[in-house]
Amino acid sequence: MATYKIRVATGDYLCGGTMDSVAITLVGIRGESPKFRLDRPGKDFSPGEVDEYVVQTEHHLGSILLIRLHKERYSIFPHTNWNCSFVEVLGPREEVYRFPCYQWIVGYTTLELREGTAKTIREDANNQLLLRHRKEELRAKRQAYRYKEFQPGWPKCLDVDTVDQLNLNDQYSSTKTSTLEVNLAAGQVELKLKGLLDCKKSWNKLDDVRRAFWFYRSPASEYVSRHWDEDAFFGYQYLNGVNPVFIRKCTEIPAKFPVTQEMVAKSLEKHTTLDKELEKGNLFLIDCQILEGTPATKLNGRRQHIAAPICLLRLNPWGELVPIAIQLTQQPGPESPIFLPSDSEWDWGLAKFWVRNATFHIHEVLTHLLYTHLMAEVFTLATIRHLPMCHPLYKLLIPHTRYTLHINVLGRVRLFGPGGLIDEATATGFHGLSYLLAKGLSTLTYSTLCLPDDLRDRGVESLPNYYYKEDGMKLWEAIHSFVSGIVCLYYPDDISVREDPELQAWVAEIFDKGPLGRESSGFPSRLETIGELTKFLTMVIFTGSIRHASVNNGQFDFGAWMPNYPSSMRKPPPKTKGSASFGSILETLPDVSTTCRSLLILWLLSKEPGDRNPLGCYPAEHFTEEKPKRVIAAFQKRLAQISKEIDERNRQLPLPYNYLNPPEIENSTSI
Repeated sequence: MATYKIRVATGDYLCGGTMDSVAITLVGIRGESPKFRLDRPGKDFSPGEVDEYVVQTEHHLGSILLIRLHKERYSIFPHTNWNCSFVEVLGPREEVYRFPCYQWIVGYTTLELREGTAKTIREDANNQLLLRHRKEELRAKRQAYRYKEFQPGWPKCLDVDTVDQLNLNDQYSSTKTSTLEVNLAAGQVELKLKGLLDCKKSWNKLDDVRRAFWFYRSPASEYVSRHWDEDAFFGYQYLNGVNPVFIRKCTEIPAKFPVTQEMVAKSLEKHTTLDKELEKGNLFLIDCQILEGTPATKLNGRRQHIAAPICLLRLNPWGELVPIAIQLTQQPGPESPIFLPSDSEWDWGLAKFWVRNATFHIHEVLTHLLYTHLMAEVFTLATIRHLPMCHPLYKLLIPHTRYTLHINVLGRVRLFGPGGLIDEATATGFHGLSYLLAKGLSTLTYSTLCLPDDLRDRGVESLPNYYYKEDGMKLWEAIHSFVSGIVCLYYPDDISVREDPELQAWVAEIFDKGPLGRESSGFPSRLETIGELTKFLTMVIFTGSIRHASVNNGQFDFGAWMPNYPSSMRKPPPKTKGSASFGSILETLPDVSTTCRSLLILWLLSKEPGDRNPLGCYPAEHFTEEKPKRVIAAFQKRLAQISKEIDERNRQLPLPYNYLNPPEIENSTSI
């Protein structure tokens, strides 16, 4: 006889336990056991509990390769779902086998789990049982997770229509769902009670915007409301606001933007000129050309307007980035004047409003939705469909896909789909959003999503006070080191990368479903070396966690004061100078209802609804070996050091930059 001790852990989730009967079969290299029912006096499989059992077999089964969990009807009770964390088997010779599960087991079924040591397919080459298991697992997942086209020219997405159709493992926890709904309802009720949500009039004065979300202010949003109209703060936001990835160095004044020395002389000191500032590398551009041709919608029965402005900024001797010229179209001429700080207060202020509005559209549709949410969904689906649970890269990536499918499906239904909140609150509406997103995908490059390459391509590596860059590079390097440590454990050489068919199928599907197979995107369709694999994995993790946090978490801080981040413009851009007034600006900015609906979106997206796993926090232990655990521990130690450095820096800043502080970054794109 051989005796095996079994430990079964149930996830600590509401309703995570089960009343169903659970049995186990052990499969070893010398045979398999009969099916043993796991039962002991009292309640089994309660949330957060670890239950222990003893199983005896006629002979030693050898090394345990697989277990089967049989979830079956118990007496007259209806079936209940079960969240199983892991199963641990202690063999007759004290050998320990751990079987990670970390998933919901739904209905009456048999789930086959393999021992938790991470292995590529090459290491299973001589074991037909394990080869069969990994191939069957992937076949089932590819059948369950299929792609569809939501809109032409968009990355492909999961083929489900509502969150109720999602696999239970991909759905928000009940805690996260209820908190999200409460946040939304609370915001709507407050705005309804104040009579703001349905008011289609213009604001009487800007200070009235404070009436919206009176109780949901933050120190950052208060700072923004006090400094929003300062030119230095206008420029600061392109470094450390919600779209810190759009500014680029100006190496020559574009022909379409004919700024002259005479125009900007009053913005420069006497000892310098426009040409000298250009030569010193002190000039930067915000060019919203991609917005050209984007159709605008009607909001509250009134046609909105979208411009494609160009803004020239200068890094002054005090380290401030300030705007010195703005053109509201891409075509210079008599009807497209260049606005300057020396113009009237209202002309200059209105020009900056148009740049802010254009930035809003580019940020929400491209920087936020496309570059993080939709690309992260492709990464998630490819990981599930092509990497079996035993694959080291599955174990590495799966924590960084948590809840991504749920938030994206929910977004298509309630946020950015037809009739969603964005359709009712932004000048693009759904039609314009769809057009702009497809246009953005047609120009998206691999370099854009790789932070070091992106900073280099935009020429901003040496910009001072660029906290997004400073913190982002520390985190990119920390992730790169972490990924390199994991990859080197399982890929001894470049050949092992090239000859991993599961890995190659994974990256090929990302190329096909993300940038839609466009070679000019620079996305690889194959990975040839350890270096290429490490960089690609770093990009995937960085995109879903750090990039998303940088463009998501500050939305309410910078947008709660609507004049700083208007979501629509009700009048067309001015064609002459001297026509703007305070009254005409109020008539151009969003009306009360549109303002409140956009603030509701920003509040909802910036308010993390609980059940968080901060960056580097891996409560589900998918890796069971000691070596990867040591790599994870080193990564966590580095993140703690980065957090300490950010805290020390922030204590000296009038407006702390905390969006890339590791405890504030979610492992995945989940809101």
